Formats: sequence, C-alpha cells, structure tokens
Amino acid sequence: MNSLDPSLDHDNIVAFIGDIFTRCGGEEYLGEAITMAQHMLQGATIAEANNKSDEVIAGVLLHDIGHFISEFGTFSMADTEDRYHEVSGAEILDPFFPPVITECVRHHVAAKRYLCATKSTYFGKLSPASVHSLSLQGGPMNDAEVAEFASNPYLREIIQVRYLDEAGKDADMQTRDYAHFAPMLQRLVDSAR
Repeated sequence: MNSLDPSLDHDNIVAFIGDIFTRCGGEEYLGEAITMAQHMLQGATIAEANNKSDEVIAGVLLHDIGHFISEFGTFSMADTEDRYHEVSGAEILDPFFPPVITECVRHHVAAKRYLCATKSTYFGKLSPASVHSLSLQGGPMNDAEVAEFASNPYLREIIQVRYLDEAGKDADMQTRDYAHFAPMLQRLVDSAR
C-alpha cells in the first residue's frame, strides 16, 4: 500500500505511472525546450540504446516522477526554495521497485551535487535550469558529503542515471513511448515482490 493512493499495489503501479505520463507528461520540463515526458523518455531511450541495465533504464525513466506527485508542487525557474521532488518520487516507488531503482531516484539530485564537486568539467555541462536548481539544492557537495555519498552501494547506477538525466534534453530527439518500457518495469516490480 502507498500513502499517495492506498489502492496501489504491485499489479497496478506500472499502469498508475503510465497514467501520470499521459496526464502530466506534456508539462514543460523546468525551463527546457521539451516536456517532462520527453525528458524522462529520452533518458530511458538513450540508456536502452547504450545497453544499460534494466535498473538504470527504469531509474532514468522514473527519476523525475516526483515532479508530478510532490506535495510541494512542480519546480519553476522562479523558485527560491527546493521542492524535493527526488524524495517524493522515491517514496511512491519504494514499496514496488528494487532498491537500486529507488536509490537512483532518491539520489539523482545528490549525484549532480557530487559530480559538480568531483568532476571539474561537469558544472559547465549543466543547462541553465540545472544550474538554478543546483543553487537551491545546496550547490556542490563539501568533502564530508562527497565521502558519504561515495559509500552508497548503488553509486555506479546513480551516476549513470545522472548523466542520462543531463543527456535527455534534446528538443528534436525521437523516443520510445512509455508503453515500450512498461513490460520491463513490470518485470522489475515483480522481482521486488
């Protein structure tokens, strides 16, 4: 059961997420030239084309689902406070998906902060919206935060999702649709029962 919708279970969570994509996916993606659904589907399509694991594909496909379900609302370029969409997204997925996927969702924001602190070229690759949200999310990590984050057992997958997150911002890219990924998501849900 889930506090967002008590009727959610392992048999209907994938359809529930599909409905979110249908109803809300057309919303503008955080000041970018694409929609929310395009952004998430681009990351998943790129991951699949590069033979990433199903867990990474699912992680990037679902990483921003919290923008649709956060009690704090959706991010805008006028924001002066973080809305913690990564926490909301992980909370809805946690009862249904393997931990690696929910950790990718929960920590994709922290991964941006981590990469800005540990990779000298990463900050320069961020879009203006990502730079703005980074300022709200605490900026680059300090040394203690870097050391703690680096100990996450799913660090490799989380970092892959972060790079795919940044790659999924192409206004001209053709993607697979949600229905293409739904059977894979259901397999992952079934594996977590």
